[in-house]
Amino acid sequence: MIRKTIFSITRRRLGALALGSVLSATLPFSAYAELGEPEKDELKFGFIKLTDMAPLAVAYENGYFEDEGLYVTLEAQANWKVLLDGVIDGQLDGAHMLAGQPLAATIGFGTKAHIVTPFSMDLNGNGITVSNAVWKEMKKNIPHEDGKPVHPIKADYLKPVVDKYIDEGKPFNMGMVFPVSTHNYELRYWLAAGGIHPGYYAPHKGDISGQIDAEALLSVTPPPQMPATLEAGTIYGYCVGEPWNQQAVFKGIGVPVITDYEIWKNNPEKVFGMNKAFTEKYPNTSIRVVKALLRAAKWLDENDNANRPEAVEILSRSEYVGADYDVIANSMTGTFEYEKGDKREIPDFNVFFRYNATYPYYSDAIWYLTQMRRWGQISEPKSDDWYFEVAKSVYRPDIYQAAAEALIEEGEMKASEFPSFASETGFKPAQTEFIDGKVFDGSQPNTYLEQFPIGLKGDEVVK
Repeated sequence: MIRKTIFSITRRRLGALALGSVLSATLPFSAYAELGEPEKDELKFGFIKLTDMAPLAVAYENGYFEDEGLYVTLEAQANWKVLLDGVIDGQLDGAHMLAGQPLAATIGFGTKAHIVTPFSMDLNGNGITVSNAVWKEMKKNIPHEDGKPVHPIKADYLKPVVDKYIDEGKPFNMGMVFPVSTHNYELRYWLAAGGIHPGYYAPHKGDISGQIDAEALLSVTPPPQMPATLEAGTIYGYCVGEPWNQQAVFKGIGVPVITDYEIWKNNPEKVFGMNKAFTEKYPNTSIRVVKALLRAAKWLDENDNANRPEAVEILSRSEYVGADYDVIANSMTGTFEYEKGDKREIPDFNVFFRYNATYPYYSDAIWYLTQMRRWGQISEPKSDDWYFEVAKSVYRPDIYQAAAEALIEEGEMKASEFPSFASETGFKPAQTEFIDGKVFDGSQPNTYLEQFPIGLKGDEVVK
């Protein structure tokens, strides 16, 4: 009852709120000129059981969706393909998605559908775990200080182990969650930086295994199944989001060796994906969804993560992540446990709002596209302009801006909590904090690819 009362007040305010100043003439949706009632108010969103679905759970539990007149059902999905198909065929109105999914679908890798994202859900949050047996071998190569391994741990220390498997004629298998997942690209990045070839895709030849020329063989395993698959010996390591690295520690079956924060500091992670046709048919609903998610993201990070214990309790429920409180809390509250007992402070392991984490930067999209090109998922050379055009057709800061400025008008948030919309280009400054010292400048995608000794670049095509 309280939520509906708040909503009715909000709606009266919004009915009189002209957003002409919010939505400039450059925005493609003229319907956004004034934020009205949601055109569709009963919505179903999908998610995978990972801690970074938190903005959805918090927006639901804290009543932020209801404040926008939205009555939302959240439904866990079996895997990323089922989730994407649900958004494409309209069974889901939106979903917690891998950042690569809207881009890959739009360019037609795997499936073909125009999916867009107006909201980035988080930064960081993944890790790479290896089995106890592999760790025992790796550890011999790793420098130690005060009795503990020196971090970050590079794949250079894994390479002798992989070489031994190859010499013995045994495949070195590793798991990742989906071919266009951040996890696949981060695992490939880390391996290649250590001189281990993770293999190419060749869709033009009908080969989507991703294992051409591979020294480490990567394959898909759904996130919640990673620890059990490692324990069964089917794979020797994996890259996944939380809590599935920390669960390996708690179960004593594996050792997380590196987080993605150490591979690329404050890397973009999940997005909220919607069918482009949905955003065009229901523009007010789309903006209101982003408003609710922005409030949830802020709540998750505000007061120096003071709300995280409450968020962990929410996520631990069976209808959300369904893992033990202590397992989720290990990473969500600013720490990360590597080898059992080696718990270290990583306050930015999960970032939901600070550092403009929620803004859908074009340059983030371009990084994902460069990885698709590097590993052959984009089999043919592309111009820089092609990268820019795809990024701008999928990442939708215009919807984000409408939501943010509505919240500012309502007094829910401050302009200082967002990028300066008048001058924001959508391109972050060149980023330098990668484990291999490479520099990523989203305005020069082809030049970026030229830096890597392993990976496609220029006119190269997998034969």
